[in-house]
Amino acid sequence: MALMAELSFTIVAIDDDPRALELVRDVFSAEPDVSVVTASDASSGLDTVRRLRPRIVLLDLVIPGADGLSVLEDIVRFSPETDVVMVTGNYSTDSAVEAIRKGASDYLTKPVGVSLLRERVGKLLEAERRRARANRLNAELMETCQFQGMVGSSPLMLEVFDRIRRAAPHFRTALVTGPTGTGKELAARALHSLSPAQSKALAVSNCSAIVETLFESELFGHVKGAFTGAVCDQVGFFEHAAGGTVFLDEIGDMPLTTQTKLLRVIENREYQRVGSPVARKTDVRIIAATNRDLRKLANQGAFREDLYYRLSMIEIKLPSLAERCEDLPLLERYFLERFAREYAKPIERLTRRAEAVLARYSWPGNVRELENVLGHACMMTDRDAIDVADLPEHLHNPPPRSQPEPVEFVPMSVVERRHAAAVLAAMNGNKVQAARILGIHRATLARLLQEDWPAGVARDTEEDAGVVPRSHQLG
Repeated sequence: MALMAELSFTIVAIDDDPRALELVRDVFSAEPDVSVVTASDASSGLDTVRRLRPRIVLLDLVIPGADGLSVLEDIVRFSPETDVVMVTGNYSTDSAVEAIRKGASDYLTKPVGVSLLRERVGKLLEAERRRARANRLNAELMETCQFQGMVGSSPLMLEVFDRIRRAAPHFRTALVTGPTGTGKELAARALHSLSPAQSKALAVSNCSAIVETLFESELFGHVKGAFTGAVCDQVGFFEHAAGGTVFLDEIGDMPLTTQTKLLRVIENREYQRVGSPVARKTDVRIIAATNRDLRKLANQGAFREDLYYRLSMIEIKLPSLAERCEDLPLLERYFLERFAREYAKPIERLTRRAEAVLARYSWPGNVRELENVLGHACMMTDRDAIDVADLPEHLHNPPPRSQPEPVEFVPMSVVERRHAAAVLAAMNGNKVQAARILGIHRATLARLLQEDWPAGVARDTEEDAGVVPRSHQLG
């Protein structure tokens, strides 16, 4: 109840009929949280709306000084968060449809009865009260849903926060994974900030931005004369972060040779500067991050398997924004408040239309993309609410989501034949080896490739049609 008392809404009535204006004042004078301001012409009415940015406007369709639909368009353009109710003494379906199309929230015909006016405008007021309460509760929720610079109240993010909180006091190595833009560096900084090494340095190295030939020098330092251009000794990240934490971002791009040296650091807690035989002890914590599948890279030989297992002893997996879409309103409020302070603008909220556009978008760039979109919108807008026009064009009409390739349903005999042909090709036409791999007799292999093809099934290759290249033909 105390929350309700703090809310206040303004209704602006624009009409050249004094009795209509008096009716609006009388109907809503008993509402403690509603104030009514009136205007009898288009010019003063528009000035009032610009100055007050009311929640609701009652606008006569026929108003001295302008066409009511033109005034409606002006209001929607500079105050898109305002609900406009058109009022007219000459109802027509065409004008009603046109008013709704141009942005009106409702359409009433004069004479408007007290009960109808109270009912229709009352619904808009109640919707605004609910929206204001939700905004206030979201603001209070924001205070409890921030964790070390990260924002979220979804089960997935609460699990991330809990894993960071439990791992931070004890980890020596940790792996942070997740798609691009999900906040992996924020998670790494949280691990460091909550660890016993919080008072020491956090050295951040972006592995994708380091030239391969300089990798070891960047991480471990070098001595004068170690290579051409090494005119003096240089401290590396591990020495700089002594007693603290080294954060290796995009570790999937680290060369295999450097991975070997990193594994030694983890296992022996020592490293060597490039060009120096002296082993130096280190007590740093190591956090690695990647948006790539390190297990898959390890299976392909592009990443050391033993290093992967060392790093992933503690793994923090960050979800995509699409996986935690319930956090979108919280993130929107967080970024609006941040950019409003940063740009010194009175930006308070998103319009309903803008919220709908953001909710429909799939956010392939995740939280970073949302941050960039709202940062640009807050920078460019001159209003106190972000509207659709402030958002990038590609959000208005997002491309359709790709559909999976249709599945081809074929008989099992066709699958067997295709597989047999592929194995034979891989064995360079050696029928004995192909038959041994397939676990069948050579004669069975020959029969598989020579059987009639079922009607209506596409043939992918010559082998599918039973036409084996000359070098592969069976004797």
